[in-house]
Amino acid sequence: MKEGAEELEGEQEISVPDLLTEGFVSKHTKFRDAQQLFDESGFEIISAEDFKAIPDAEWDEYITQVSDFESWGDMIKAATAEHVKRKMGL
Repeated sequence: MKEGAEELEGEQEISVPDLLTEGFVSKHTKFRDAQQLFDESGFEIISAEDFKAIPDAEWDEYITQVSDFESWGDMIKAATAEHVKRKMGL
């Protein structure tokens, strides 16, 4: 647990694939993984720029329809909490 805590010290960037693991996505959505979540969205998402170009309200509406969450922000917060627990060995 100490090693996990040391890894989490300071500010970090965590990639979406590290947050939206298969286990997390399949537990909280109707999809098996993040790729399927993005592919089925109806938006063309090939790059980070494509994703950033999606209007927030439209993406939140999609996330609300296909997941346990009311917004993308809520989904990312929950995924981050699970990521921290995994790193801490909890």
